[in-house]
Amino acid sequence: MKKIGVLLSGCGVHDGSEIHEAVLTLLALDRLGVEAVCLAPNVEQRKVVDHLTGKPREGEHRNVLHEAARIARGKIRDAATVHARELDGLILPGGFGAATNLSDFASAGARAEVHPEVARLVREVHAQQKPLGFICIAPAVAAAIFRGSSVSPRLTIGDDAETAAAIEQMGARHVARGVAEIELDAENRIVSTPAYMLAHRISEAAAGIERLVEKVVALAG
Repeated sequence: MKKIGVLLSGCGVHDGSEIHEAVLTLLALDRLGVEAVCLAPNVEQRKVVDHLTGKPREGEHRNVLHEAARIARGKIRDAATVHARELDGLILPGGFGAATNLSDFASAGARAEVHPEVARLVREVHAQQKPLGFICIAPAVAAAIFRGSSVSPRLTIGDDAETAAAIEQMGARHVARGVAEIELDAENRIVSTPAYMLAHRISEAAAGIERLVEKVVALAG
């Protein structure tokens, strides 16, 4: 059975993984008969947000791995213990956690740095010519990881001009795509889709995510 890693960034759109995107990814993988290997970095969240009010909860602390375990129903691994040789591919759902916990893109923009274990694993998967999938804002993480290298991935976050400009400043190439579309960088075996960067309904996000998962699994051979 193929194994595709699903790299989570917490639990909840405002401070972790976008739950719809994560669950749609897991569902699409299961329907294709693929084992999802959930993982997350074992670090403290940069902030905690009350998802009812949308406001930060000052003084509250949560761990990214422990929060992501809610989505994975407890079956999850510390990203530091996972290596590309164990996987046939890797997918990063979006959510603000990708821009605050997996990286600091939310505050640093084109100067963003990525959590070292996240960057290490993505680079390992790419070096082994296995497919990578990036959903919603997660393509910005990809751009930051490959910034300054010989890899110039072609990515989409939809059509947001400011985010697209930051991605291109990091050396990646941005392609505008619709919510149900994917962008395939065949040379680098990288697939991306806008999801909730554009989606207004879960069904809209699902259309692109399902196509992305299908393409990642197909590229996994």
